[in-house]
Amino acid sequence: MFADIATITIRSGNGGNGCVSFRRELFVPAGGPDGGDGGRGGDLIFVADKNINTLSDYRHKRKYSAGNGEQGRGKHCHGKDGEDCILKVPEGTVVREANSGKIIADMSAGSEVVVLKGGNGGKGNQHYATPTMQAPKYAQPGKPGRELEVILELKTIADVGLVGFPNVGKSTFLSRVTNAKPKIANYHFTTLDPNLGVVDLSDADGFVIADIPGLIEGASEGVGLGHEFLKHIERTRMIIHMVDAASTEGRDPINDINIINKELSDYDPLLAKKPQVIAANKIDVFYGDDEETVITLLKEEFEPKGIKVFPISAVSGKGVKELLYYVRRELDKLGNEPVIYEQEYFPELEYEETEEPYSVTYDEKEKVYYVDGPRIEKMLGYTNLESEKGFVFFQNFLKDNGIFEELEEMGISDGDTVDVCGYVFDYYK
Repeated sequence: MFADIATITIRSGNGGNGCVSFRRELFVPAGGPDGGDGGRGGDLIFVADKNINTLSDYRHKRKYSAGNGEQGRGKHCHGKDGEDCILKVPEGTVVREANSGKIIADMSAGSEVVVLKGGNGGKGNQHYATPTMQAPKYAQPGKPGRELEVILELKTIADVGLVGFPNVGKSTFLSRVTNAKPKIANYHFTTLDPNLGVVDLSDADGFVIADIPGLIEGASEGVGLGHEFLKHIERTRMIIHMVDAASTEGRDPINDINIINKELSDYDPLLAKKPQVIAANKIDVFYGDDEETVITLLKEEFEPKGIKVFPISAVSGKGVKELLYYVRRELDKLGNEPVIYEQEYFPELEYEETEEPYSVTYDEKEKVYYVDGPRIEKMLGYTNLESEKGFVFFQNFLKDNGIFEELEEMGISDGDTVDVCGYVFDYYK
């Protein structure tokens, strides 16, 4: 069974405690403290692996932990660092924080992301010796690891999504044009697994097609399996909408297309805006002039909206080559920029102690408000201010920590200049 979602608990390793030890050797005067530092806890790391296709491994085991750092020892011996825990997932997996649903990482091709850092090892008592305290009997404890419940969600990476009602010929089409081998039969139940295949063109670049199953009326609201599979269309750059043009089951092809497009729009309005082409399938079973009549109606309905219609037969191959080369040309126009989801949840920042200081000051001479401090600097280190989501996160951080309120109490007005650790902005409420 194809597994494209799993919920697991992950934990990074605890840092080892620092050691309290004193050098005691014969004929060595004033040996002093020699307690070593504790080892650092192991990190919890996700790695995108192209050789893995599903999340099935994470359906059976739900908890994953990195190794703890060892305690420091005498004679300045440093404790061994904890072993990292590396979790391999398919390319396209999105890691979300379970409670909020916010994105922690998007595991695109070849990526490796440290989701939870191990706790730092504690310092041994050798670090605390001073002229007045030459025999410190204390050492720093190691920092604890972090634990988090996350949802792993696989969003298929493909150039083109193949959509349409069950039994319109999508599996037959995919088996003809790609190396995929989907199960093909005359049944009304939808395929249970998304099938991927690579289209090879003799004189042009190939592309990847994903057969998106489960789309029926009400799919966006959870009817059938559609809601589980609609997410796989999000990464595609273009949609081939296949329809039974011959109405072999008595369905209206124009109505079918409108129903599926409404489901895409209801799930995510951006899906309905993706470039689309209609594959009017099963033209091999038409009689007389029926084909010309139906295809004309489809073209009159959709081509004025910018959706081109191609009459094809997935069984005989008629019209398929023209369709594929059109899709290739459209993909070339769209470019190869992949759909990557930006980080919304920052585990390291969530776990930082809020007591770390920051300051809000006003320079009368320069007419500038300054916001500085370790916590502010760490927040900026995790935030991409060039992206819209990153900037919104930055603004919410300042608001949630009362910094906007302090600025207002100091008399800031719209248009005044604010310097946040070197980033300069104009303030507007």
